[in-house]
Amino acid sequence: MLSFFKDYKLFAIVFGAISIVIIALIYNTLNVYQPLPIYQPSMVSTQLVDSTIQYKKKYHKIADFSLVNQNGDTVTQNTYKDKIYVADFFFTTCQTICPIMTGHMAEIQKEIMDDEEVMLLSHSVTPEIDSVAQLKRYATKKGVIDKKWNLVTGDKKEIYKLARKSYLAVKDNGDGGPFDMIHTENFMLIDKKRQIRGFYDGTNAEDIEKLIDDIAILKEEQ
Repeated sequence: MLSFFKDYKLFAIVFGAISIVIIALIYNTLNVYQPLPIYQPSMVSTQLVDSTIQYKKKYHKIADFSLVNQNGDTVTQNTYKDKIYVADFFFTTCQTICPIMTGHMAEIQKEIMDDEEVMLLSHSVTPEIDSVAQLKRYATKKGVIDKKWNLVTGDKKEIYKLARKSYLAVKDNGDGGPFDMIHTENFMLIDKKRQIRGFYDGTNAEDIEKLIDDIAILKEEQ
């Protein structure tokens, strides 16, 4: 009888060890690294994409740009060369979703403060209102750190084209002027090759956590 229990105990130990190894292998298999998608216009709601590129399925990148930030400095694609960055569209007088979005962008800023590879970029959709002085007041109020986060204004036509042909992020306002737009809550994650790697709800705290995690994934990839 004692021999039986000794044999059973040995079997249980061996079986337990094998089970742990199998479970670990299954876990690792299920958690294989998955790269972030590279978004193309054809993958995004047509409401957010200019009709001329709605069916584009590859090679989409953020176009060159030249805008002015809260300090009156020119900001171009070269400012973000070899950077991962988070972009959005807002306006300083917005009283609905913008304060939430800006607050969440500030949280991201805090997370990336010491990371030289990552920056932020917020575009005004009402550049006629958001002058450099207005952006500076807003930036000061919201705790914007100049080296990490640019709030930009400029030619409305250029911002419109960036929003709908590059970032795929705003709706066309058919009732307004030719370049009027309705911004959304979207945050876009842009990689070092100027490709869109993620869309996130800038008003949703869980999405912000995912965005921060995805930045880490991109850093490993690039």
